[in-house]
Amino acid sequence: MSSPQPYIAHLDLDSFFVSVEIINNSSLKGKPVIVGGHNERGVVATCSYEARKYGVHSAMSMKKALQLCPTAIVISGTRSEYAKFSRKVTNIIAAKAPLFEKASIDEFYVDLTGMDKYFDPFQWTINLRNEIIQQTQLPISFGLASNKMVAKIATDEAKPNGYLWVYPGMEKDFLAPLAVNKIPGVGKQTFLLLQSMGITFIGDILKFTSQELEQQLGNFGLELYQKAQGIHLGKVYPYHEVKSVSTENTFEENTSNINFLLSELVRMTEKIAHELRKENKLCKCVAVKIRYPNFETTSRQITINDTSRDDELIAVAKNLFHQLYRKNMPVRLLGVRLSELTYSAIQANLFDDGTKKANLYKAIDAVKNQYGKKSLQTARSVYQKNNKAS
Repeated sequence: MSSPQPYIAHLDLDSFFVSVEIINNSSLKGKPVIVGGHNERGVVATCSYEARKYGVHSAMSMKKALQLCPTAIVISGTRSEYAKFSRKVTNIIAAKAPLFEKASIDEFYVDLTGMDKYFDPFQWTINLRNEIIQQTQLPISFGLASNKMVAKIATDEAKPNGYLWVYPGMEKDFLAPLAVNKIPGVGKQTFLLLQSMGITFIGDILKFTSQELEQQLGNFGLELYQKAQGIHLGKVYPYHEVKSVSTENTFEENTSNINFLLSELVRMTEKIAHELRKENKLCKCVAVKIRYPNFETTSRQITINDTSRDDELIAVAKNLFHQLYRKNMPVRLLGVRLSELTYSAIQANLFDDGTKKANLYKAIDAVKNQYGKKSLQTARSVYQKNNKAS
């Protein structure tokens, strides 16, 4: 009995962070928008297609991006909004797809292998895309192919806000005229090396034997030979909800100011604890991360009783910080992560003031939701507003 024809769809939300910002602020539409860090040490997370015309792209330093596009509108980003829209899309796909993988906050794979007995996989994916656009207003592109790699490349070719089906058996012909760095894993240095070998397009790879490529590139040469033929064996792994929330900050200047570091730790812990409560979740694990100027990174975590309360989480985070921190050492980056998340309708303990605290945090969150997260902060968390890192 022959195996069923594989059908793998890859869906990618176009300029996702920018798209969310435009939905929330329509005045940004049609303008060069960059989402990322504001200072010179910041990097571009994503940008609008208007900014890309100037050569701006993700992972570029903000300094260079603004040199290329001085009129760009820079936005720090709204993590909770991105998570909210990502969940909307995830829920739509989860309700429809027989098997799907969430590769990132804005990227999904759907395995439709064997489903052609029941429906047309291409039309099904078109319908899914239309439903996502209708319910979220987000632009989304997809590629449909016989495997994950070809589907992802097809999505890139379909952007912005389009779709493409690479018919079974046409993988090699589809790939041949594309630049070789369209293959996932071919970075800048590898691209230059391949060009020096006379390989500019994917089809050029097949001018060499697998043995010749292996001699030049080792095992990666054999991998390239397979990929140039449209062969890829990656599986679609079933989606499981991420069980953590985190935040981190790379400082504009390295600092050993303990008061500043603690105030930043408090601010970040309050921020993600607020996100937990918005999702009606509790955490039972807290982790703190410290990175020093030489990029040495240390972290420590501890298991706690389920909670989402600022005072309890801050106390744990500060204790972890003091265990980790090397006295008088300047810090480049500080991070906090809450994990092992669970849902809960109420958090109260018969032997503490749980009900009072729950009502207090409910009132605090109501103010933050209406007037912004910075409207209420602890005394320590506002320290940094009046004191520079040193």
